[in-house]
Amino acid sequence: MLSVNGLTKMYQQHQAVRNVSFDLEYQQCVALLGPNGAGKTTTLQMLSGLLAPTSGGIRFLGRESINRLEIGYLPQHPAFFSWMTALEYMVFAARLSKMKRREALEKSRTALRYVGLEKEEDRKISGFSGGMKQRLGLAQALVHEPSLLILDEPVSALDPAGRREVLDMMKELKKKMTILFSTHVLHDAEEVCDQVIMLKEGAVKWSGPLHRLKNRHLKPSYILTAEESLEGWLEHLPYVSKVVYHKPSQAEFYLTDRSDSRRLLAECLSRQVSIVRFEQKTMSLEDMYLKVMGL
Repeated sequence: MLSVNGLTKMYQQHQAVRNVSFDLEYQQCVALLGPNGAGKTTTLQMLSGLLAPTSGGIRFLGRESINRLEIGYLPQHPAFFSWMTALEYMVFAARLSKMKRREALEKSRTALRYVGLEKEEDRKISGFSGGMKQRLGLAQALVHEPSLLILDEPVSALDPAGRREVLDMMKELKKKMTILFSTHVLHDAEEVCDQVIMLKEGAVKWSGPLHRLKNRHLKPSYILTAEESLEGWLEHLPYVSKVVYHKPSQAEFYLTDRSDSRRLLAECLSRQVSIVRFEQKTMSLEDMYLKVMGL
C-alpha cells in the first residue's frame, strides 16, 4: 500500500532524513522507533504530505502522489481552535475531507464516541485537558475513515488508563487500516505492532517484522543465583561468556548453546554449589533496540 524509496530531507546543511526506504502492507501496525532527533517526526510529516522531501519517492495506493483524503494524521502536539466546541471542530475537520454537512456531523459524532468524548461534544476545547486533546486529535484523524493512519507519539499525553484505551483502539483499527506510529515507549510498540522501523541519525538501522528482529537477536542470557560465591570459576568455563556479577553469588551470562545449561548444572553439582535460582532471561524489544542502536 505504501512504498518509500530513498526518502531524504535537507535543512540547509543538515540532513534530517537520509535515504529512508521501507514498505507497508495493508492492515499492518508499524512502529517507528528512534532517539530524539532521529528523524521520526520529519519522516511522518513527509509521508502525510505536510512536508516536501528533498529527494526520494513515495508510492501510495499504486500512485506516485499522496492522496491526503486516504491519510489520517495525528501530530505529537495537535493544535486546535480553542474557541470551538469538540463537535464544531470535528465537523470542520470532516468538511475538509469533502464531506457534506450531514455526513460530516454523523461521522464526527461516531468518531467522538469511539474515542470516549461523546459527552464532551458541546464543550469548548479551551477547557480540555492534554489527554482529552490527544483523544480529540485521534478522532479527527479517524473521522474520514482513512486507509493509512499516521500517529506521532499517540499516547504521550495520556495517563496509564488512557494509554491502555488507545492501545486497545489501535489493535482494533489495524484490522481495517494500516497504522504507522512513532513512540518512545517500547513496551507499547511491542504490544501492538507487527513490524518495526528503527531510525538513528536520520537513517534506517532496521526495518522488518518484529518476529524476524526477535529471531536475529534472540540469544538469551541466563541468571544463576547460588548460596555460595560463583566468582573465580564460572567465567572460566569454555561455554560461558560475557559474565556480569550482580553480586558474588549471582551472575548473568551467555551460553554457547542452550544445551550447555545441563553442563553448567552438572558443574555446579560437582562443585557442591547450592543453586537458589537458574533462569533464562528473554530479550524484550527494549533489549533488541539497544543492540541495534549500538547503545
